[in-house]
Amino acid sequence: MAHLHDRLAAEELGELGVRAEIRAGAIALTGTVPSAGCRESVLRIAREELAGLTVHTDIVVAETTRPDHAEEL
Repeated sequence: MAHLHDRLAAEELGELGVRAEIRAGAIALTGTVPSAGCRESVLRIAREELAGLTVHTDIVVAETTRPDHAEEL
């Protein structure tokens, strides 16, 4: 799992708040990322580094784009 932490830190994703924990023989990834692309990158890296282990994910994508319409009150 140290390889996963090292690789995430070395990539552009290094500043993201993603945590990896071993739970019941599987890896659980939790945290928040700024885009769906970042989420996919984290999952790809985790699967590459932890081949053979089950990877569960609870990574939330924070929507940071401007609304495309006015909110009606």
